Amino acid sequence: MKIASTTASANDETARIFFVGTYGDEHQPGGIYSLRISSGGKNITPLAHLEQPRLAGYLLYDDKTTTLYAVDERKNDGRGPVEPATSVMAFSVNTETGHLHQRNTQLAPGPRPTYLSLDSEKRRLFSANHGDFEHVEKVVFQNGAWTSEYAYDDSTVIMYGLNNDGSIAGINDLIVLQGQGKDPNRSKQAAGHAQASAHAHSATVSPDGKHLLVCDKGTDSVLVYQIGDKLERVNRYAFPAESAPRHLVFADDRRLYLDLEISSEIASMASDPLTGELSLLDIISTLGEGFHGHNEPAEIRLHPNGRFVYVNNRGEDVIAWFGIGGKGELTRLCAAKLAKSIHPGLASRSFVFDPSGRYLLSADRPDNKVKVFNVDDKSGALQFISAFAVPQPAFLTFMEE
Repeated sequence: MKIASTTASANDETARIFFVGTYGDEHQPGGIYSLRISSGGKNITPLAHLEQPRLAGYLLYDDKTTTLYAVDERKNDGRGPVEPATSVMAFSVNTETGHLHQRNTQLAPGPRPTYLSLDSEKRRLFSANHGDFEHVEKVVFQNGAWTSEYAYDDSTVIMYGLNNDGSIAGINDLIVLQGQGKDPNRSKQAAGHAQASAHAHSATVSPDGKHLLVCDKGTDSVLVYQIGDKLERVNRYAFPAESAPRHLVFADDRRLYLDLEISSEIASMASDPLTGELSLLDIISTLGEGFHGHNEPAEIRLHPNGRFVYVNNRGEDVIAWFGIGGKGELTRLCAAKLAKSIHPGLASRSFVFDPSGRYLLSADRPDNKVKVFNVDDKSGALQFISAFAVPQPAFLTFMEE
């Protein structure tokens, strides 16, 4: 599939470059697309395309070094490697043309790297590696009888050092997560075995750079690490069983919001910047009252004005927005429809605000399109503007952050 080409002037001072990470398969190329969107959100110009990484599931831009970081969301093929190893990549960005040039790549031990977070000042990059749902059956003789034990992929959190030019220096520390949740559970993932082992789905640096918060959806917990030369766990917040915290976003150093994948909830939390301790302020369903099917929230974003928080529901297939009260209380206000998902794993899983907050872009994977919505900064409402063809879009980020 070719990207739909429309016109947007490179001289338009408010036009912005953004990047789309896409998934490749036997029919689609995958990789990273660079595009320019006009100030009104109605025109998009394709700029460039790199076919690697083939599973570009998460992107992160550092304006200090004009570097784009990307994960290659693979599971290594064992005795091969027939395909490239699971890795994190750094690309230099031509800020005029949007073209990318690979600086370097580093291994990401632990299958399916799914999230990146950055401390540009201290030259650190963090990845959360989810692991997979597959298991290996080991036949053992114990207690006088032959039986089977099951080993699952490790889920890891990695702290990389960065060079001054933005390239990735290497691994400074790596944490292998332990534990599991209820198995089997009521999620349809892996036939109910989505919590048979730990699954780090995000690793987010606090605004002051002191803590790294890891959402482990496998153990229903948020793990808080103090960041130094190594990562030291200093706190843990446990949600009820079969909740599965997925992503979180900070409002400031004392307030954050997160979504829970299995329970389809959104939580408002207080954070102690000194200790990293978390406390719950409010938690409500992400779903509309009329929806009763299977659903799994994916992305969560705070509008730049700080008044509304947004979540995309995979199953209900909407982007919902929530009002925020003075004490952190949450109210679902409304939602904008997306394409019908095939199942939560093949659904729209990412959206992003442009730096001004004027519009929102959604990677609507079932439709093979990037969809653009106008954002009303007074009500939070989304109004559809336009859609542009991009094959298998998985993640979006703007050049300016």
